[in-house]
Amino acid sequence: MPFGVYPQLHHHFVMNSFSNPSSVSSSVFTSAASGVLSSFELSSVAFFGRSLAEYTQFFPLDLEALPGRSVLDVAAGPSSFTSAATRLGIRATAVDPLYGCRAETLAAYVRLDYVRTVAQMRAKPEIFRLKSFSSIDEAERDRRAAAEEFLADYEAGFLDNRYVGGALPRLPFADGSFDVVLCAHLLFIYERLFDYAFHLAACRELVRVSRDEVRIHPVCGPDGRPYAELERLRTDLAAAGIRSQVVAVNYEFFRGSDTTLVLERRVKQADFVTY
Repeated sequence: MPFGVYPQLHHHFVMNSFSNPSSVSSSVFTSAASGVLSSFELSSVAFFGRSLAEYTQFFPLDLEALPGRSVLDVAAGPSSFTSAATRLGIRATAVDPLYGCRAETLAAYVRLDYVRTVAQMRAKPEIFRLKSFSSIDEAERDRRAAAEEFLADYEAGFLDNRYVGGALPRLPFADGSFDVVLCAHLLFIYERLFDYAFHLAACRELVRVSRDEVRIHPVCGPDGRPYAELERLRTDLAAAGIRSQVVAVNYEFFRGSDTTLVLERRVKQADFVTY
């Protein structure tokens, strides 16, 4: 069984890692309107990944500064970051509730979720800005290539502990295990699935396992509006000894996704509360 709280939201059949993916409802994603803004509603956490090139833009990352450093990718899904970063000499680790499933099961998740996610893109093109791609077709090809690289690396990487089963808000790592911790397209974007308490606990947990800093992208909901509880979150994190900064990035795949939240601890590692 994967660790943590949110696996039951990952898919209808995630509680049984080796279930038949054909049993999944065909309505994982449904269209919705939020106020006057067009939006898409995510009714479960999608197993959808991105490439190293996208990571360098939306976090953003200086790849020349990372070789030899340890980096954790949280809720990584089928992203190729860990595979590609490892080849560059970065000590990369990825964690996701679905890691521990067989490779063919993960491949089935990829097939299902990519069809649905790309259908969302095509159904509501007004949402998307595509600063890094010339078209939805190019974005789809890039994300499918990322997933293929992940799947090719998964079995060997799992045995080598590069892919670890786990979920927020309780990660299976010791305090300060990684220099940099990354989390993309889980917090804020799924604000309708996860309440404020989850977001606060998740941010604290990301900081707990980091030695340097945490980067979370994007800082908006699926309608492109900034996370409604952002100021409350930053205030509560400050009270827990965690600095926060919202950083503009030269990236915007969908409307509003042009900022990243950076977190750093103010207190010594030994003083931080372990969950």
